[in-house]
Amino acid sequence: MKLSPLTMPQTPLLAPDAAAGVLALPERKDIPDEFKWRLSDIYASLDDWESDFKTTRERLPELAARQGTLARSAEALLSCLKLRDEISITAGRLYAYAVMKSHEDTRDAKYQALSGRVNTLAVQLSSAASFITPEIITIPEERLHALTSGLDADFTDYRFMLKEIIRQKAHVLSEAEEELLAQSGEVAGAPEDVFSMHTNADMKFSQIRDEEGREVEISDERYIKYISSRDRSVRKAAFDSLYGAYAASNNTLGATFGGMLKASRFYSGARKFSSSLASALDGPNIPTEVYDNLINTIEGNLEPLHRYMSLRKRALGLDELHMYDVYSPLVENPYKDIPWERAKAMAREALTPLGADYMEQFKRGLESGWIDVQGNRGKRGGAYSWGTWGTHPYILLNYNGELSDVSTLVHEMGHSMHTFYSHGNQPYPMCDYTTFCAEIASTTNEELLMDCLLRTTTEREKRAYLLNQHLERIRATVYRQTMFASFEREVHKRSWNGEDTTAKELGAVWLGLNEKYFGPDVVIDGEIAFEWSRIPHFYSPFYVFQYATGFSAASALSRMILTDGEPAARRYIKFLSSGGSDYPIDLLLEAGVDMRTPKPIEDTIEVFGKTLDEMESLL
Repeated sequence: MKLSPLTMPQTPLLAPDAAAGVLALPERKDIPDEFKWRLSDIYASLDDWESDFKTTRERLPELAARQGTLARSAEALLSCLKLRDEISITAGRLYAYAVMKSHEDTRDAKYQALSGRVNTLAVQLSSAASFITPEIITIPEERLHALTSGLDADFTDYRFMLKEIIRQKAHVLSEAEEELLAQSGEVAGAPEDVFSMHTNADMKFSQIRDEEGREVEISDERYIKYISSRDRSVRKAAFDSLYGAYAASNNTLGATFGGMLKASRFYSGARKFSSSLASALDGPNIPTEVYDNLINTIEGNLEPLHRYMSLRKRALGLDELHMYDVYSPLVENPYKDIPWERAKAMAREALTPLGADYMEQFKRGLESGWIDVQGNRGKRGGAYSWGTWGTHPYILLNYNGELSDVSTLVHEMGHSMHTFYSHGNQPYPMCDYTTFCAEIASTTNEELLMDCLLRTTTEREKRAYLLNQHLERIRATVYRQTMFASFEREVHKRSWNGEDTTAKELGAVWLGLNEKYFGPDVVIDGEIAFEWSRIPHFYSPFYVFQYATGFSAASALSRMILTDGEPAARRYIKFLSSGGSDYPIDLLLEAGVDMRTPKPIEDTIEVFGKTLDEMESLL
């Protein structure tokens, strides 16, 4: 890959390897400190880490010794909760430091060992504290109220936690039953373990020829590269290779999936829920109508997606649009070799509507050791945001100068700013936000970036590329994840009612959904009937719908910020600052988005339609 010398102003992304005569990743030691995160803000030295590790491990018996004492007095309950939090805060710092250090260079045995030790400590802490919630649940509600009202102000930080315990009490069983369910957890996890081992280790894919005629081996990870190829023969070969392997394992993966369905049904029924869906949504207290609204609204408004498939067929010049054609880019990427300084400037410009305070903190994050910017030999791939109580957030990047890397920067900074505001405004027991809210802050930033790029871009080629990217994001995150959610709702309902969930029937349900979603201009190749069997998220039931709801909420928030200005930005910052102090649906309602209604979904469909209108005019 040819790189501009401006891709990284002070240091190249790739270092010359004289022996090989190629550009290679630099060693960690050769990267200037300005492009590294500053983990010394957590621990100044390894000795300091070791000291905290020793103290934390020694305090675990002190916590375990509180078992059986919580109902004695308000002071006993409060002191136990505070002790758990004190130990957990230090353990969180230990864990974050060790794991992030191990990600700097995965070849470094010293920090791999450190990561292993702190993982063991985390398990030990979980075990030592495991009695707390079950023991609080056994306290009669009147007695618990009397205990906490005696020291009312002191229990303020724990009000929401205790409210949640009381709310969920109806689904908590006797101590013996709870112990039995806990012991069965390892058995219930077997289907996911089998799926992971079979698809990652045992499954074999046939080789294909790439664009240069070279033989390459397909895998799940490599598949997206080849299914996105501009060479149709490569796309079809990758499609046939992947789904040929899944077809050969259809019965095995069907049985594995069936085991997951049975486990979900068992645990939901044992805890007296009315359905597997109700059980899955009970944790964050999300009404099932939110799930149903999403599916019903999307499936009642599939015409824009069908139009997009028609445009794709025409733009690619195909007589027939097959399933292996739906990922091929319609426009060549005109954004190449974006310098890091330019990426930061693009991010700052896009996020300015969020207000002065947000931007002040955002700029500080860019320049003050939050971000590990570039790749090096042995560094963990991908990107993430991580925060630990008492320090600023951290971001791992592997910046390569693509527009997608700029999008990743604003995405991960969205997570980090969410953490920054939550930790800065909530006490430790309420600082963590739910999964339902987690992707909203990151996606809001991405939507603001896209809006900024479209407002400031007039070149036809670049606009067409940006519009295509926006369409694909909505298709993949809203339409596709809703199709996944629809599949889950149907097959879990069938399992709950004792109906057919064999591999053949699962394939028929999946094939029918693809026909419905993609519409008349797409040939639904029979091999796609095996696609359900390769989705790992299905082993975490009813998880994927949150991608679609999160995108829709973020789309609504970004439009309000751009349209209403400062009042909407203030509400949004309040949402970021709320952490886990209330239920996610209620926090979003305060920010101006009611996910109990179809409106956020309908508005996202409208955005998709307007984007498609312009895309059609350019192509």
